[in-house]
Amino acid sequence: MSENDPRNESRAGGELRKVLVLNGPNLGRLGSREPDVYGSTSYAALVKACQELGAELGFEVEVRETNDEGEIVRWLHEAADGKLPVVINPGAFTHYSYAMRDAAAQRTAPLVEVHISNPYAREAFRHKSVIAPVASGTIAGFGIGSYLLALRALSELPE
Repeated sequence: MSENDPRNESRAGGELRKVLVLNGPNLGRLGSREPDVYGSTSYAALVKACQELGAELGFEVEVRETNDEGEIVRWLHEAADGKLPVVINPGAFTHYSYAMRDAAAQRTAPLVEVHISNPYAREAFRHKSVIAPVASGTIAGFGIGSYLLALRALSELPE
């Protein structure tokens, strides 16, 4: 986007477009959890990177993490009710959480599924996502950059 691109401007009243970045189980342990798979970037550094790029793109980015499936379902309902775009790394819930899939299917704004590692280069059980069929798109295998690519993708999509 160029400096003069209207997507860089705030919404009416000076508000930035809110985006939720939702993280599932074990993602709060980034930096210490299997760094050979997930890298050495800490969760705090992920939050900072998402918020900084989000601000550049005209977004107010709120990053959340939980190990509780029900909490993510509630956050997806909140996003649907508020017409909020979502970047989601469901973690292990990716492969079997039909409750999360059904909540994601209710989306009223773009939803991008992200993964730090490439699930298809890992164990066979990781090859199936129940979220992908109801997502706007999926970005995987680029480390923490997967989140940043997802935010950039959201900036290119209409509200």
